[in-house]
Amino acid sequence: MFLNRSSRTALNLAVSTLALVGVLPTIAYAQAEPQPDAAAAADAPPPESIVVTGTRLRRPDYQTASPTVSFGKDLLEKQGVTNVTTFLTTALPALVGSSTSRDNSGDRAGIGYTGLNLLNLRNLGVDRTLVLINGRRQVAGVEGSQAVDINTIPVSLIERVDVLTGGASAIYGADGVTGVVNFVLKQNFEGVSAQAQAGISKYGDSGDRFAAITAGHNFDGGRGNVTLAYEFGDSDRLQTRDRPQYTGSRSIGFYRNPDYTPNTPGVYSRIPLNDVRYEWSSRMGAVDVNFDGVPDYRGDGKPYNLGQSIPGGYSRGSDDTLVSDYGNDLLPAITRHVVNLNARYEVSSAFKLFAEAKYAATKSYSLGQPTFDYYIYVPEDNPYIPASIRSAIDPELGGVLVTRDNFDLGQRGENIKRDTFRSVIGAEGDLSSSLHYEVSYVFGRTTVTNRFVNDRYTDRFNAALDAVRDPATGQVTCRINLDPTAGSAVTFQPGECRPINLFGEGVSDPAGVDFVRANTTERSRITQHVVNASLSGDTRSFFSLPGGPVGFVVGGEYRKESSRFVPDELEQQGLTFSNKLAISQGKFDVKEVFGELDLPLLKDKPLAYVLDISGAVRYADYSSTGGATTWKVDAAWAPVRDIRFRGTISQAVRAPNIGELYGAAGQTFTFFDDPCLPSNIGLGTSSRAANCTALLTAAGLSPPEIANFEDTRTVNISGTSGGNPNLQPEKARTWTAGVVLQPSFVRGLAIAFDWYDINLKQAINTVDAQKLAELCVDQPTINNPFCASLVRAQGSGLIVDYTVQPQNVASFRTSGLEVNVNYSFRLENVGDFQLKFVGNYLNKLTFVDSPGAAPRSTLGETYQPQYQAFVSASYQRGAFGFNYSLSWWDKTLRYSADRLAGNPNYVDPKYAWYKQRWVHNISANFTVNKRMEFYGGVNNLFNQQPDLGSTTYPTETSGTSLYAGFRAKF
Repeated sequence: MFLNRSSRTALNLAVSTLALVGVLPTIAYAQAEPQPDAAAAADAPPPESIVVTGTRLRRPDYQTASPTVSFGKDLLEKQGVTNVTTFLTTALPALVGSSTSRDNSGDRAGIGYTGLNLLNLRNLGVDRTLVLINGRRQVAGVEGSQAVDINTIPVSLIERVDVLTGGASAIYGADGVTGVVNFVLKQNFEGVSAQAQAGISKYGDSGDRFAAITAGHNFDGGRGNVTLAYEFGDSDRLQTRDRPQYTGSRSIGFYRNPDYTPNTPGVYSRIPLNDVRYEWSSRMGAVDVNFDGVPDYRGDGKPYNLGQSIPGGYSRGSDDTLVSDYGNDLLPAITRHVVNLNARYEVSSAFKLFAEAKYAATKSYSLGQPTFDYYIYVPEDNPYIPASIRSAIDPELGGVLVTRDNFDLGQRGENIKRDTFRSVIGAEGDLSSSLHYEVSYVFGRTTVTNRFVNDRYTDRFNAALDAVRDPATGQVTCRINLDPTAGSAVTFQPGECRPINLFGEGVSDPAGVDFVRANTTERSRITQHVVNASLSGDTRSFFSLPGGPVGFVVGGEYRKESSRFVPDELEQQGLTFSNKLAISQGKFDVKEVFGELDLPLLKDKPLAYVLDISGAVRYADYSSTGGATTWKVDAAWAPVRDIRFRGTISQAVRAPNIGELYGAAGQTFTFFDDPCLPSNIGLGTSSRAANCTALLTAAGLSPPEIANFEDTRTVNISGTSGGNPNLQPEKARTWTAGVVLQPSFVRGLAIAFDWYDINLKQAINTVDAQKLAELCVDQPTINNPFCASLVRAQGSGLIVDYTVQPQNVASFRTSGLEVNVNYSFRLENVGDFQLKFVGNYLNKLTFVDSPGAAPRSTLGETYQPQYQAFVSASYQRGAFGFNYSLSWWDKTLRYSADRLAGNPNYVDPKYAWYKQRWVHNISANFTVNKRMEFYGGVNNLFNQQPDLGSTTYPTETSGTSLYAGFRAKF
């Protein structure tokens, strides 16, 4: 990290939707053709030319038993989607925890993450979610990781998005522990299409622009096709200052109650407060003249107003820096250019060539926090010291201490350019009527150039703040210019220094500000090679079961991944304010063999309209961790055409990625809320109190000191993060069981209920430093790997150092029920209707942080609601169309269940939960003729805002936004 309504309402909604489904069939109607959304969920038999997610079997009527939810291009177009990740996280409950542009902006973005859009399936991590394009891998967008940046996928070419839970590793290899998200792109495009769209929030900001053009041509009697597409996207940066409610003294957060007394009814530990400030730190400098740690003067020489102290290092009504001043970007600026070229040519039915090439260039920009300093010693001969302060200096101390938030030196941030190239070449063909082959090679490369802005040279800053008056000229200069031995000059020569003034805000000479600023550059390159060959077919020519011929797939794959990160030389040497970083690189390759088998046991028999069992197995030999085997077994039984039962059980494997294995040790920073503070002792497990006593006693504290233990620091603590070469693959046992209803008496209706259960063992877990401190004292004893990674200072007991790295110590488990309803129908003289409902009940989401530890549930916490729903209703009559959608999820906990259970008076019950998400969207389209369509819409129609104390949850800060555009076809 950088240094830095009730569920009953939703149930009523679902019941109403299903009631509508029951009533509508009594009205005279004509059947509409199933749309991609309905067809996918209904498991309609796909044509041979369509990619089927979750299998390589090619039997025309094969229907995978793995639960799959799909969104077709029609819905994407009706929603005016330009950011696929934002749409998927609101429309598909399984992806609610994904990392969007909102999450990767300002100081919420990790180093190099600004602007990224990463998918997280089932809240088990972006590295356990496999992203495919047309069933093939894409190179990662993050160094050391397998996570794909969704910004690189051309929105205008998406035919549909398939999201599959479970059993993916046996088909596609590692990383698909929780499942697969497969982007199926348009093929064989003929003609020219163009689209342009622009949008803006109701406040006149947070604008976005989108344009795309696609041209395709079939040639040689349709045997060949070439399609070229270009796409442009541009979204504006949104700053906290653009929303007045989050600025100045109006901003509200939850902080420790200064009047709190334990076990007092109606008095709560955490309360909402405004005008909260960082204690004893100021934008113009907080000056301490007697070295007691408490400021006496402001930087401009006026007496310092200490205001009211708030426990935890905060204050109110003081001269301290407002916490809201540190509020930074809510959304980054992102510009995308994506060029995609697809070609195919059929030499014969036995030899069909195909090729794909893509280049995606994205630029992301966002600013976070400024630099800050604590207790800088400034000698009394500094000419910038105001007279009122100079007269109060103790001669024996010879100077003052200054604590300062350096907004006038600029906010630090990232300006990142990512270039992604991906190519696919291959051949496929039919060797006979029952035998098909495919060979392909995928190459991918991501190059990242991260220009870190407004960082600070450490040696230059130290020299520039030590200002004196030149006796020869009477001008203010740096002491080191007069005496080269007065300081350390690494990045400059004495005589080049330009002084800065810490006493006041915005009073430094711009030359001095420019002198201390450092703009560094980090570079990354991720490379991927994948060679895949498979042979698929069936036994129709020599053997069949009662349900049909046996289907099979055999094949092999070779994959090589490499990643290299090179920080700026200044960062490598630790010469700037920000993290000291090291070159990090690694690679691995994997050789795999795989097979699938489908046994159609019965078909068109009494109580066996379909009875099918299939399985898959895959063996992988990793150069990094050795051999691993994955497998899955599927079963489907339809006693009659209208109902189908399905289930899967699988074992999935994820090998550690390059960063987890080989990440170089680098500096990281964390602000600790020490779990051993008396106010936090009751917020963990029953072991916390005894473990804290043991740790603090070992640090030399007496029982009275332990009872009054406090950490008044407001500074981030430096630690170390890196990889772990001893990691082993993690394994997951996944099962799903469901039923699909397609009643013949309600044509066009498909309802699927699927229960999923994912149990991940030997999980690779990298906890953040704050969680590390909590886990240390929440285990049965302090003899655990978490305590071993923390250092407490002798005498004070404060955490002064720590190490975070991935370890095979955890286990994760999640289970729940997913409901997918699709209904397409036509009412005579009224129009065509499409209804879609995707709902999720999260039954369990638990983490066991180390062997023997008690399970820790995060069910109901932020982005992990127990109930979720997405509803879409579309209507089309002639040239006019209308769409309404709703994204809803249940209330979620503001604090963890452990904290609330540990102290019933932790927070007022009315604040214990974040409010429900209710985001309504509408859109309309008008088709002028076969070639031209205009459309527009309103997102977040009723302008739902984030809840009290948050700027981003449970909905986006931008509020209501409007968009309009056109589509043309030639």
